[in-house]
Amino acid sequence: MRPETAAAALLDAAGYQEPYSLPIDVLHIAEEHDRLDVQEHADLPSLPGAPSGGADAGLSGLLFPGERRIYVNAVEAARSSGRRNFTIAHELGHWHLHVEQSQSARHFCRADQVGGEPAALRHALRIEREANRFAAALLMPEAAVRAHAGELRLNVRVLAARFCVSVAAMQVRLEALRLLPDYMLR
Repeated sequence: MRPETAAAALLDAAGYQEPYSLPIDVLHIAEEHDRLDVQEHADLPSLPGAPSGGADAGLSGLLFPGERRIYVNAVEAARSSGRRNFTIAHELGHWHLHVEQSQSARHFCRADQVGGEPAALRHALRIEREANRFAAALLMPEAAVRAHAGELRLNVRVLAARFCVSVAAMQVRLEALRLLPDYMLR
């Protein structure tokens, strides 16, 4: 299933309908609809079963499917609720798109944390991109972005605040939906 289709199905199953009430409460969806335990932790690499790499491993979140638990980097979460929301949505993407494909996988992490053969790295990059597309579609549904983008005159910062995502995430979503004029592209 395409990430965007899976995200739309989750929104529908969780009771969200157009016009969407913003921001999307991704924590509520994770905990109440999907029955996942969402925890913040200041040192994700120190968790048993987390990928190695030391304190500077750059992890934003982890999903432990067997425990039905998502861990979010507490330092990032404290700095940005938008980043926290996207991390939770990203891990939900793994939950909905990848858990059944990889029953033995204990966690998912950023592609730059995955080493190995080129084929394994390509696979890791693909699943990370899919989880990002799922997160973007979940937090920033296309119809809602299109409606608010015009109303707010493509003000990326104001749109990011309305959807409770980071400015970077909103910029990428607007670009993916081809809503920005050339002079606003990164």
